[in-house]
Amino acid sequence: MPIYEVDASWPKVPLPNNWLIQAIPVMVTDHDDHIWVLSRSRDLKPDESMAAVTPPRGDCCAAAPEILQFDTDGNLLSAWGGPDHHPLWPSNPHTVVVDREHNVWVSGRGRGDGILKFTREGDFIWDFGHRGPRPVPGEDLPPLVEDNQDTDTIPNGVFIFTLDEDAREIYLVSWKRVLVYDMDNGDFKRGWGGRGMPLNEITNDPIPPYDWRSGPPPLVDQFVPALHCVHIAVDGLVYVCERGTNRIQVFTKQGEFLSEFQVAPSTPSRGSECGGPGHATYGMCGSTYNLTFSHDEGQQYVLTADGTNHRIWINDRFTGEEVGQIGSLGRNAGQFYWIDAIAMDSYGNLYTGEVHYGKRIQKFVLQNGDGVQRFRPHD
Repeated sequence: MPIYEVDASWPKVPLPNNWLIQAIPVMVTDHDDHIWVLSRSRDLKPDESMAAVTPPRGDCCAAAPEILQFDTDGNLLSAWGGPDHHPLWPSNPHTVVVDREHNVWVSGRGRGDGILKFTREGDFIWDFGHRGPRPVPGEDLPPLVEDNQDTDTIPNGVFIFTLDEDAREIYLVSWKRVLVYDMDNGDFKRGWGGRGMPLNEITNDPIPPYDWRSGPPPLVDQFVPALHCVHIAVDGLVYVCERGTNRIQVFTKQGEFLSEFQVAPSTPSRGSECGGPGHATYGMCGSTYNLTFSHDEGQQYVLTADGTNHRIWINDRFTGEEVGQIGSLGRNAGQFYWIDAIAMDSYGNLYTGEVHYGKRIQKFVLQNGDGVQRFRPHD
C-alpha cells in the first residue's frame, strides 16, 4: 500500500501580485509532471481582497488567475484565465485537463458553461459547444428541466470530464449519465446510465431520499447525482464517482457495467443536511468527490478524495476493499478541510486541493515507491 508524507514547503510562497489561491475543485498533472490548478476566483471574500479595491485597504490580496501551473518543486510557472479571459469563459469553472500536446481544456458547471480548449499559454483554440443558453443580466432563464435523453445540449454545464486521447474522445458526466463525444469535432458517440443502463431508460425524476441515520444509502440501478468524477485507468476501465450514494461504478469504455463499491458508506450522501451555502442547513455530503489511481504498474489502488470526512480513502481497485486512509480534519500540513481535488504525478507523488474555506493545495511525497517514472491515461 502506498505511504505518503506531506511536503510542507510546497508550493513556494508568496505568489506574485498579492495573489491568493481560492477554492480548488480540480487539479491535474501533465506529461511533464507540471501541476495544473483550477482556482475559483469568484470565491474571494471581502476580507481577502483588500488589495483589489481602489484605494487599497491593505496589502492583501487579489484573487489569483483561475489557471495556475506549478512544477514539482512548487514554483509557479504560469498563470492565466478568469472571467475576462474569453467571452465564453465558464461562469462557474470546475475542471481543467491538459492533453499530451500541452493543450489546456477548461469546463464549468454554470448554466451555459461548456468546454473550452486553449494552448498552455492561454490562447483560445476551440469551443466544444453543446451549451445551453447563458444567463443575461436582467433576464430570467426558463427553469432547468432534467433531460437525460438529450445529447445535443448540456444546459447545466460540463461539471467534470476527462479525455481518452488514443481514441480521441471526451468522457463527461451530466445528470444521471456518462456521455462520450469526439474530441476533435464534438460529435456525440455513445452514453449510458447507472449499471450500464441505456439512455432511453434513465429516469428524469429525482432519486427518492433515504434516511441516512438508518444506514448507508441503498444501491440502485440509476446513477444518483451528484456524479463527481470520471476517470480511465491504465487497463481502460472507466471509473465514475457517484457522490449521491457514496459509490464508485466501473465500466468498459463501451458502457458495460463491471462492478461497484462504496467508500465510507455510512456517510450521509444526500438530503436536507446537504443544502450548501445559503440554505437553512449547511453540510457537505457524500464521500466520493474525486479519485486518482496508485503509482504501481497495475494501479492496484483507488485513492478517493472525501471532502465530507476530510480525508483520502485507499481502496483496492479490483475488490473495493478499504485498505487505508490519509489525513484528517484540520488546517495544518497534511490535514484537510473539504478536500475536493486529487492528482498523481509520474513518480507517484500526490497533490490535493481544498474548497470552501480550505482554499489551498498540498503535495504528499510517496515514501515507498520503486523510483520508476510512469505515465497514466490523463486524470
